[in-house]
Amino acid sequence: MASLETRIEEEARRLGFAACGFARADAADDAGEELRAFVAEGRHGDMGWMEERLHHRVGVKALWPEAKSVIALGLSYAPDRDPRWLEDHPTKGRISVYAQGADYHKLVKQKLKALARWLVAEAPCEVKVFVDTAPVMEKPLAAAAGVGWQGKHTNLLNRTHGNWLFLGIIYTTLELAPSAPAKVHCGSCTACIKDCPTGAITAPHRIDARKCISYLTIEHPGPIPEDYREAMGNRIYGCDDCLSACPWNRFADGAQGHEKFAPRPELVAPALADLLQLDDAGFREMFAGSPIKRIGRGRMVRNCLIAAGNSKEKGLLEQVEPLTRDADPVVAEAARWAKGRLAR
Repeated sequence: MASLETRIEEEARRLGFAACGFARADAADDAGEELRAFVAEGRHGDMGWMEERLHHRVGVKALWPEAKSVIALGLSYAPDRDPRWLEDHPTKGRISVYAQGADYHKLVKQKLKALARWLVAEAPCEVKVFVDTAPVMEKPLAAAAGVGWQGKHTNLLNRTHGNWLFLGIIYTTLELAPSAPAKVHCGSCTACIKDCPTGAITAPHRIDARKCISYLTIEHPGPIPEDYREAMGNRIYGCDDCLSACPWNRFADGAQGHEKFAPRPELVAPALADLLQLDDAGFREMFAGSPIKRIGRGRMVRNCLIAAGNSKEKGLLEQVEPLTRDADPVVAEAARWAKGRLAR
């Protein structure tokens, strides 16, 4: 009879996971110390939730002392083309690939729960499942479990799927045989560092979230710092540049992704003129079932105003000018900035 680890891998593949590996519960504890330094230096910016749950996030046993092993899983969302194709279309908004389809949190958790139920039936044990909303170090754990390695941009890389993997984690009280940790295959390449528009990757494996466009457009609640506005270009939700730059993506096959991750047509290249006219109801309707919905209308319109100001398209003044009187002061400030840029 095949080992339990082999049967877990087979069941994971049947459920659609592209990668699966195993690690001891303490395999990524060193990453917890790096996280403490990241927070102590303030590089997490406004992400207070990271600081509040730091004591749980630094290690598996800190969150669940009974855990003995970790099962790390990856679900492919590889795009069919380079996400940077919209660089030359400044009146269109660029939305990060992962957010163009259905909310991955729900689908990944659904599949994790299915695998967990199967595991408990096969080998009675206790389990806990996590996507990235929990205080869990998914990337270091996945690297320890051999699913991939952390590139110089700190994201997980896989030789078959590039860096287009949604990660899921299962903690279990079972003693599972650890997989061999993945070897690092970045070599001397620094493409991800060079392509970061705002210099947020300050050194290999070192990120300052406060400079990152993904952080600025999603997590940051206030006005976008003026130093980074021009570099944002037409990115209105997230940024894929450091991911897109990675040479390992040439092996990633978009056909391997789950059908629910397929881009919604209206989110592939949305017109800034349309997005700037969204009210709260319109925003909720357009982004229903999308991870974008959580940032709210204010942040989305703020981001679109920065993109409009960068577009050099004077025709957008028609949509920008009314927003200078918006009830949201952050939106109104961004509108005044955009109006000034377009008027010049």
